[in-house]
Amino acid sequence: MNWWKFTRITILLAIFVTLAFYSKIQKVQARSWATPLQVVIYPINGDNNSSSVNEYINELDSSVFQPVDDFIKQQSLLYKSSSHPTQTQLGAVMTVQPPASPKPDANVFAIIAWSIKLRYWAYKNTPDVNANLHRIRVFVYYHEPVAGRHLEHSLGLDKGLIAIVHAFAAETYDEQNNVVIVHELLHTVGATDKYDVNGQPLFPSGYAVSNQSPLYPQSKAEIMAIGIPESVTKSHMAGNLNACVIGEQTAKEINWLTVR
Repeated sequence: MNWWKFTRITILLAIFVTLAFYSKIQKVQARSWATPLQVVIYPINGDNNSSSVNEYINELDSSVFQPVDDFIKQQSLLYKSSSHPTQTQLGAVMTVQPPASPKPDANVFAIIAWSIKLRYWAYKNTPDVNANLHRIRVFVYYHEPVAGRHLEHSLGLDKGLIAIVHAFAAETYDEQNNVVIVHELLHTVGATDKYDVNGQPLFPSGYAVSNQSPLYPQSKAEIMAIGIPESVTKSHMAGNLNACVIGEQTAKEINWLTVR
């Protein structure tokens, strides 16, 4: 192994270890719920500077995301957790876009590399004097609501307190967008998905009321499943946060319940 290659590998390993250590501190701090988590929504025009998307973004204000805090507060009180878990606000419009998300079939090394690039990009473009220990950054790509359009998959990183959300730029979609925002936000503090490879809610963890009789149809969605089960093989997406709950398994994962 030549000197340059050895030096490069050593530097990369040092960066990886530093990030891993810092991520651990972030996760412990965020999941303590000792102080409200600052959730900042950063809008991005996801349609090549579409004028209609820009118009929608320019009319956004923090009140659009108030249901996020209301839902998380309401659910936290069911588990006797913090009475003010989150404080969500609108951040600056991002004109420089994050690095492109990895493809669904990307290997683990490509995903790790992307994660490091994303966190460095966020560090440069959204600096924070509090070292981001209590701030979740949600970068929302807004797209024109074209009929039949399917958006890219949104994601939340449990390392870095960062989420990437794809949403429709229309007031009629605001409530549904908030469902996706909360889903990805909870990923950043340790919650796992509760749907199968076909997108159907997993039983029992992905059901709002798993002991309901008869079991179907359910009336609400477990937030990490997003879908409201109609049968074993059929569900529909929750249209707003009033149709969602945070189940016990998710509450354990985000440290609202002690794991026994």
